Amino acid sequence: MAGGFFLFSAVDTVAKFLTESLDPIQIAWSRQLGLVLGVLVLLALRGPGLLRTAHPWLQIGRGALAAASATLFIVAVAFVPLADAVAVSFVAPFLVTVMGALLLREHVGPRRWTAIAIGFVGMLIVIRPGLGVFHPAMSLVLVAASCFALRQIISRRLSGSDRTETTVAYTALVAILLLSLPLPFVWQTPTWGLEMLLLASIALMAAAAETMIIKSLELAEAVVLAPVHYSLLIWGTMYGWLVFGQLPDGWTWFGALIIVATGVYTLHRERVVKAASSPSK
Repeated sequence: MAGGFFLFSAVDTVAKFLTESLDPIQIAWSRQLGLVLGVLVLLALRGPGLLRTAHPWLQIGRGALAAASATLFIVAVAFVPLADAVAVSFVAPFLVTVMGALLLREHVGPRRWTAIAIGFVGMLIVIRPGLGVFHPAMSLVLVAASCFALRQIISRRLSGSDRTETTVAYTALVAILLLSLPLPFVWQTPTWGLEMLLLASIALMAAAAETMIIKSLELAEAVVLAPVHYSLLIWGTMYGWLVFGQLPDGWTWFGALIIVATGVYTLHRERVVKAASSPSK
């Protein structure tokens, strides 16, 4: 899980660098290529039965959300520091909890609702609307985080009926198809050398990162692994400083720490609730 997030941070860094010369849709499309190639290999080995699903529209919707979240985040980081965007994206776990309560009727106690409220205060400290430091691109990060959270909710709904590889296949194929529709209108032929190398690298790193995270979820429960998600802030800050010379200010660190602390507490409460509801061994 940690290795996967390390690679995803590298992908975001390269994507931000490439926005100086290429359209975000083209970058997001290239980002999906590695995973699509892996899915095509699986289809060749296992046949079309891999795409058999009990909920085709949910699978298609999840793929559309994957395309939207990736594209919106890439557009956003073209205008704001990488670490700031990563910090705001940490509202996704809280949104998963809220959506789980509203859409899946999952029980959320007063402690977790309080943690969610405090987490949103942390987000407001990071973006500071009305104080002259808020960039409109941050709203795209919030929409991207919402898309990511809704993807997680759909994943929970699908987990009882569809195999993991089926969900991955639909996500990759639907996302690449949707991103291919506007691609001819924004396509710029990459220059041989650096741009081609960077586009190939994000395809390979994104595919490797996705595979590592899926494998980690097969080996351990999501509530155990979820806090590792916050390592993105470390890698995002490191890459942002090394590549772009950008470091978060004190308020951003303060708000990010509030988000991380309340996020870890929310995940802890989820683990406690699951342990209490599981049958005794």
